[in-house]
Amino acid sequence: MNTLTPSTTLRDVIGLDNRPPQLSDSVLIMVDFQNTYRTGVMALEGVEEALAAGGRLLERARAAGTPVVHVLNDGGEGTPYDIRAHIGAISDEVAPATGEPVVVKQFPNAFHLTELERTLTDLGAAPGSGRDLVIAGFMTHMCVNHTAQGAFNLGYRPTVVAETTATRSLVAPDGTVLPAVALQAAALTGITDLFGTVVATVDELPA
Repeated sequence: MNTLTPSTTLRDVIGLDNRPPQLSDSVLIMVDFQNTYRTGVMALEGVEEALAAGGRLLERARAAGTPVVHVLNDGGEGTPYDIRAHIGAISDEVAPATGEPVVVKQFPNAFHLTELERTLTDLGAAPGSGRDLVIAGFMTHMCVNHTAQGAFNLGYRPTVVAETTATRSLVAPDGTVLPAVALQAAALTGITDLFGTVVATVDELPA
């Protein structure tokens, strides 16, 4: 039986730090925790469990005094991403508290043509400031992945909390169905190769 041998990650080749950050020294970015993903055509597998984990992470961040930034995707009126309607609103369980900034985006990378970088700078978390970014939300292979890449490209050190993310099954180029669990694993693994670190659970983040 063949045994797979993993390759060395690009992070290890370059010598990047793979230790998870302290939550109290970070900014939490809550990406697209919208009702979009809880029902209908965009419903994700494991979404309720991921939402509950996101709620626990948000509670920990607030208790630690960690700045929180909420991001949501605006797809326009009548779409599943209509932020003017209930379907596109941030879920009540993780709704922004008074004073927590909300950034609206229209691309998978939450930094692209948005106020996110300026918002982070205003919170004392400019690139190179020493404050890491902790990322949670939906979908793992799309906006979480691209936002982690965007953060890395700007000089941040992003960490994704796996249990707060979820995705959906898709048809692969060869016509087979790629299960959500496989796409989830692939997306998170791709992040750990270069763009950031991944912790499995909320509890794995040091206080």
